[in-house]
Amino acid sequence: MPSVFSPLAKALLDSFNEGVIVFGQDGKIVYFNVPARHALDEAGLDRTSEKDDLLPELAGLGGRLSPLKVGNLEIGEAIFLPKREGPTTLAEREKEAIVRSLESHNWRLAETAKTLGISRTTLWRRLRAYGLHRDGRSARWDEQAAS
Repeated sequence: MPSVFSPLAKALLDSFNEGVIVFGQDGKIVYFNVPARHALDEAGLDRTSEKDDLLPELAGLGGRLSPLKVGNLEIGEAIFLPKREGPTTLAEREKEAIVRSLESHNWRLAETAKTLGISRTTLWRRLRAYGLHRDGRSARWDEQAAS
């Protein structure tokens, strides 16, 4: 999608933690940042759809619509999608990435380690540090089962 924004404007929009989708006067998407792309993909929405088709779904995601103006000239609208909840620390993100990779490889450690670019020993250490067992159970599950 060709951008109508300057590199500085794109950098500003990309720096938002929340999703930003910009619609032109014709109602077509002219720009979206990475969090907005993820939100569109997760909701199963077509990025080529027009504003009127997307607004009900985006409003359901908590989106808020704002006009874009330069002086008195309205140049389009932007919808801001709230930041998704999820891992916030680097350790939480690492654990999530490891679990996703393990699940995609059916918990085969050698394949998972190779995909992640780490040794099996490092993977074992990470599993132990995050309280995960090879069968996908967490240490908390073991504690609950024992009581």
